[in-house]
Amino acid sequence: MGEDILYDSVARALWVLVLASLPALVPALVIGLVIGLLQAATSIQEATLTFVPKLIGVFLLLMLFGGITGGLLMDFTRDMAAAIPLMAR
Repeated sequence: MGEDILYDSVARALWVLVLASLPALVPALVIGLVIGLLQAATSIQEATLTFVPKLIGVFLLLMLFGGITGGLLMDFTRDMAAAIPLMAR
């Protein structure tokens, strides 16, 4: 019984990790890809050119989805704290 709860908790933790990191990773990936294509098309090979747009994009999406991500993390933390007595059996 305790092992099932533990495995389910680990699986849920990994899923929460993926969902919580998406608002930061997706814009960085998309912006990096677009700027990389523009750099290849224009032959501009400046490594620092992608930093500021990625920073702005990640910041904006974290501001937009921060409440949802925070709620997801709070629900997960609350559920894990409630499951501690069940894991001790």
